[in-house]
Amino acid sequence: MTTSAATRLVVLVGSLRKDSFNRRVAEAVVERAPQGVEVVIADGLGEIPFYNQDLDAASVPPSAQRLRELVAGADGVLAVTPEYNGTMPAVLNNAIDWLSRPYGRGAITGKPFAAVGTTSSQYGGRWAHDHARRSAAIAGAVVPEHIEFSQTTTDVDVLGDEQVVSRLIAAVEALVAVEPRARAVA
Repeated sequence: MTTSAATRLVVLVGSLRKDSFNRRVAEAVVERAPQGVEVVIADGLGEIPFYNQDLDAASVPPSAQRLRELVAGADGVLAVTPEYNGTMPAVLNNAIDWLSRPYGRGAITGKPFAAVGTTSSQYGGRWAHDHARRSAAIAGAVVPEHIEFSQTTTDVDVLGDEQVVSRLIAAVEALVAVEPRARAVA
């Protein structure tokens, strides 16, 4: 991706809680996005039904269609997520499932993708971030291994510590620098 005025990132927040740490991290990314980068949070992930190929074939639910269109029009995707029971939350997994279809041509295909976030667990959500990256890669996203930001909320005030925020924004800048891959044409 280039850092032109047209660079657009979509953020998938893995927590549905209104005032979650990760929602606040996503909002900080919107507010402190690098110059020339527009960041949009994909709202309504909790309204999307669990992926079901029968639903997809019959009539894509409007909430899933909105997500697909939002991501299709973006230059990259950033998941900002906590960790639930050692993995990514179901809402994030479901969003990736919808974005992966039709397989090989889904909205996430060829898009640079990174997973970051914070949690109160001792590892800061690393397992969830690893699982999200693996799932997105299988779905066809471009997932660089060098982009990481996992922070435990018990160590520091995540958004009040300028060094922590700088690491977060550095992860966003690294994602913006990743080149997308061309999607296959059907």
